[in-house]
Amino acid sequence: MNIKKSSMFILIPFLSLLFNALSAKSSEEPLAPALYVLGDSLADSGNNNGLPTQAKANYVPYGIDFNGGVSGRFTNGNTMADFIAQLLGLPLAPPYLGLSEAERSQIITGLNYASGSAGILPETGSRLGKNIPIGEQIDYFQRTVEIDLPRNFTEPQALFNHLSKSIFLVSVGSNDYINNYLQPDYYNSSKYFSPQRFAGLLVDELSQHLTRLYKLGARKIIVFEIGILGCMPSITNTIDFSKDCDKEVNRLVITYNAQLSILLTKLKSLLEGSIFIQGQVFLPGYVIYHSPYYFGEILKHLCLMGRDGF
Repeated sequence: MNIKKSSMFILIPFLSLLFNALSAKSSEEPLAPALYVLGDSLADSGNNNGLPTQAKANYVPYGIDFNGGVSGRFTNGNTMADFIAQLLGLPLAPPYLGLSEAERSQIITGLNYASGSAGILPETGSRLGKNIPIGEQIDYFQRTVEIDLPRNFTEPQALFNHLSKSIFLVSVGSNDYINNYLQPDYYNSSKYFSPQRFAGLLVDELSQHLTRLYKLGARKIIVFEIGILGCMPSITNTIDFSKDCDKEVNRLVITYNAQLSILLTKLKSLLEGSIFIQGQVFLPGYVIYHSPYYFGEILKHLCLMGRDGF
C-alpha cells in the first residue's frame, strides 16, 4: 500500500471537517458542554508553571505565536487540545493549577489537568522534577466532580447529563518511553520488562485510569495513541546521522498502540454507554515528517527540545 496516498485520505477529510467547524457562525451552540483534558506536554496549558521541575515552557520561544504569549504550553502556538476546543465551539480549557478555588467552582466548560513530563506510571519523568501523573490528574478531576461542579449543577441528574455529554481528551504514554523505558541509567523498567510486557503494563494501568474516569461520569473519551517518538530530535540526535528515524523506538510505539486499540475496544464493550475513540497520530505524523512539502512550511517555527523531550 502506498503510505502517502492512504494517509492523505485520512488527513484530508479531517482537515476539511476542522476548517468547516472553525468557519461556523459564532452564534451556534457548542458541540459539547465541556472539554476535560488529561495528559502530558502535548496538552499541558500551564499546569507545570508553578511546579519544581525542569519540564517548563513558560518562556520564549514557547508561545511566540499564541494569542496571549507565553502560557506554559509546550509549543509556539495552540496545543491539539486547544484546536479541539475551538472545533467544539468551546473556550480553551484553562490549567487547573493556575486557577483559584473560587475560579474552579465557576467554570463549567472544561478544565485542563495535563502536565509536562507526566506519564501513565507515577515514576515517569520524576528525574526532571515534580509532575502530575495521570492518576493524580484524575484525583483533581474527582475534586471537580465532587466539589466544584455541584455548585453549578444542584441536581445529580443535571451533573450526570453534563459529564456524559462532555468530551474527555487523554494524551499520555509518550513519557513512559522517552522519560522512563528509554533511560536505563535512571529507570529500571527496561531491565525488568520486554517491549511487549512493558506495553502490556502501561495498557493495564491505563485501563484502570480510564475505568475510573468512567465511574466519575465520563462517557465520551478520546485516547490518543503515541506518535513517532523515533523521529523526535531528542531521539534522532543520539543515533547515526545517516539514519532517518530510530526504527527500534518506533517499533516500541507500534507495540503499545496495537495494545491500546485492543483495550479501547474492550472497554467500549464492558462499560455501558461509553464511547472510546483512538486518536490516530502515528501514521499521519509519519507522513508529515517524511513529506513536509505536502503541508507547507510546517517546520518553520519548531521550538528546540532538550534530550528529555518532555
